[in-house]
Amino acid sequence: QAELGVNEHHQNEVVSYMRFARFKRGMCLKTVDSCFQDLKDSRLVEETFTVDEVIDMLDGLQSVVHSEVESELINTTYTNVLLLRQLFSQAEKWYLKLQTDVSDLENRELLDQVAEFEKSEYTSSNKKSTADPIKPKLAPLNEGGSELLNKTVAHLQEENEKLKTRLRTIETQATAALDEKSKLEKSLRDLQMIQGDQKNNANQDITELENKVAALKSQFEKTLNDTTANQKFLEDDLVTTKHDLLKVQDQLSTAEKELEKKFQQTAAYRNMKEILTKKNEQIKDLRRRLSK
Repeated sequence: QAELGVNEHHQNEVVSYMRFARFKRGMCLKTVDSCFQDLKDSRLVEETFTVDEVIDMLDGLQSVVHSEVESELINTTYTNVLLLRQLFSQAEKWYLKLQTDVSDLENRELLDQVAEFEKSEYTSSNKKSTADPIKPKLAPLNEGGSELLNKTVAHLQEENEKLKTRLRTIETQATAALDEKSKLEKSLRDLQMIQGDQKNNANQDITELENKVAALKSQFEKTLNDTTANQKFLEDDLVTTKHDLLKVQDQLSTAEKELEKKFQQTAAYRNMKEILTKKNEQIKDLRRRLSK
């Protein structure tokens, strides 16, 4: 079996799209065949025709076939745009930027490789359908994208809870640091009051007390500086954590909106399919009326 150089999952997606393209191609060929058959049934009722009558019939057939083929080519282009849009949307959810090389679309070697792959896949599919008449159920449309969005939302919610827990821990540490600072300031005021009360004592006692107060003050200032630096670090960490929390909440909101948009697009697809079905019925009815 020919391979396309992609993993198994992507190759299955390619096979699914090729089946869809084969079905649309078959429908287009049937439409062209029906145009010729309508001409035979409606105009070729006599044994001889003039040159003008033949030219008129061929012009009418050319106009109908040209319109059908043009409509199918336009629809194929729009279908490929929608397929690219699905791929680009999934890539953008992971902040990826995909690139395409249009020149490869006319690479004969690659086109032959795809043709060989389609031929081998079609042959293997016919063998499988002959051996096993029970067809497997198709997977729901867009299920992979919804599952990916659900996993992303769950991951963001988990990160959100972790950041909340970290924020509470930092707030607790900051509160403890503030309490420690208040206690040290109170101790400094008490020492200063003691220093004022003992100014009338002997010079020796005053000198010893001043030395003790200076040592305690130096130790206090060192501890206070360390506490202030620690407090500033905790405050900066608190701000950073809050920013991360807001970013995660924004990503969570965006993922939820994308999930809701995915479901809305599924409904829009069904509506468009119904509109195309009604349009095809109207075209068939106009053809029958034209034949009559």
